[in-house]
Amino acid sequence: MNQLGRLRSLLFAPAVRPDFIAKLPERGADAVVIDCEDATPAGAKDVARQNVRELAPGLAEHCNVTVRVNAVASEWFVDDINEGVVPEVAAIVVPKIDSVDALNTVSAALDAKGLAHVGVIAGIETALGVADARPLLAHDRVVAAYFGAEDFIADMGGVRTASNEEVLYARSAVALAARLGGVPLLDQVVTDFRDDERFIAESAQARAIGYSGKLCIHPGQVPLANAAFVPSAEEVDRAKRLLEVYDKATAAGLAAIDFEGQMVDEPLAVQARRIIATAEE
Repeated sequence: MNQLGRLRSLLFAPAVRPDFIAKLPERGADAVVIDCEDATPAGAKDVARQNVRELAPGLAEHCNVTVRVNAVASEWFVDDINEGVVPEVAAIVVPKIDSVDALNTVSAALDAKGLAHVGVIAGIETALGVADARPLLAHDRVVAAYFGAEDFIADMGGVRTASNEEVLYARSAVALAARLGGVPLLDQVVTDFRDDERFIAESAQARAIGYSGKLCIHPGQVPLANAAFVPSAEEVDRAKRLLEVYDKATAAGLAAIDFEGQMVDEPLAVQARRIIATAEE
């Protein structure tokens, strides 16, 4: 069911902006989102769905296309599925997923529309969603997920800060659930799309936690995400050198070595192998 492949970058465009949508294939994102939810005003949902029907099939010839529908509990969800999702989309993005029942509802709605091949990118962005993330991201309809910091903090009644300290636990908990569920995970948006420094720093944090990519709300963020979520040439070179020394040592009967002043045993060798494998992908 997963037609998306790697997900370093997921770029959003409002469903009410055909001019933005037309330019999506040239932006270089691993997948794109035509957004019928937050980026579409309440009075323009019908127009948004019509734009998806007209534009998504052609767009899908050039890039991985997804559609963000409105939350399952919203008044727009049913019409979004029935009138705003076409067979050509790779997946739908569903915000504020916080129960298995909600995922079952989404799955049944897609199947009833003849869209059994369409997967779900689950938005984990509420207190309940974070608390119950493990069964949610193990659901067989979920092909990827994202953590939404802004909605999560709004639900918590907290305060959003540049440090990200207030979302560290939630961000990490969702990463753990995604790892156990075997699905790629995208990190929170950076709402100040002019702040490249923050975007790069957050991407590094996210990759360190275990995220595979980042949500992008501006085309300028796409190349930053694409670069941030692959190992650098320096990382790959060091990983290869480490494994060369380590493999020789283990062949000689040693379980741990000193490599450039660092004690290296099997867990660090596993990390090095993963770096090389990721780069080769």
